Amino acid sequence: MSTADMKPSVLVLYGGLSAEREVSLNSGAAVAKGLEQAGYPVQLLDYIGDITPLQTLEYDIAFIALHGRGGEDGVIQGVLETLGKPYTGSGVMASSLCMDKVRTKKILRADGISTAEFCVLTADSDFDAISNAMGPLFVKPAEEGSSIGLGSAYDGKALREAYVNAAQYRSAVIAEQLLDGAEYTVAVLKGQALPPIKMTAAGEFYDYEAKYLSDDTEYLIPCGLSDADIEKIQAMALQSCQSTGIKTWARVDIMTNSRGEFFVLEVNTVPGMTDHSLVPMAANAVGINFSQLVDQIVQDAMHG
Repeated sequence: MSTADMKPSVLVLYGGLSAEREVSLNSGAAVAKGLEQAGYPVQLLDYIGDITPLQTLEYDIAFIALHGRGGEDGVIQGVLETLGKPYTGSGVMASSLCMDKVRTKKILRADGISTAEFCVLTADSDFDAISNAMGPLFVKPAEEGSSIGLGSAYDGKALREAYVNAAQYRSAVIAEQLLDGAEYTVAVLKGQALPPIKMTAAGEFYDYEAKYLSDDTEYLIPCGLSDADIEKIQAMALQSCQSTGIKTWARVDIMTNSRGEFFVLEVNTVPGMTDHSLVPMAANAVGINFSQLVDQIVQDAMHG
């Protein structure tokens, strides 16, 4: 930087090779626009694994807007640390942990945070026995986000089919007891829990289409919960971030069962930043616009 009052130059990493590439492209474009509005010099890089641009381009900090494997799993974080470049969000350890839903659930449970009963499926699993023992199930890849590969199963045959669908993403496959209550998300920014959002999808689930494509999905702020329940799920989100080592920002997804009990679904270390995304929505509810949000994320990464 040539003068003391100039803002650091930012390289926004987006795109990538994961199943969430399209979402990442949208997130990165939105982040770049927001940073430019905040006065940052910005470059965009569709990062597909070649580290040469990371070594040759001039930039002060990388803004990671890569979703899925290669972006949220600690890989790009490790590359940037090797190059001595600051970057936004969580470090290698927290990123790697939260990308793996199985390990995340084990950590949360060890710290007393409620999460749905689950098992790991393989091609050799006794699908009928698992279905009979656990009842209705959600099935998803353990290392994908954005509800990629999500399915449901109410019997052994459907469970096998859901497993085959999820396994195509070259990930371990997790089956969780199906929670049939409302779904909420709590964004965390610099150690503070933002107002929860309730998501109501037109279809059966809050899936990829509901998240990114549908205009019929409802997002409710205020979320309709009592003050006590809002405090409860905000505390669950903060504890989840502390347990997994989150830095700067994250989004914690939470769901209820038919008895109104809360369960953490997962912790997202690089939340979406598209026009349908939840973290900007939650930030806006407390008077933080998109440009201010990305500015805070960069500033915390530079000085935190």
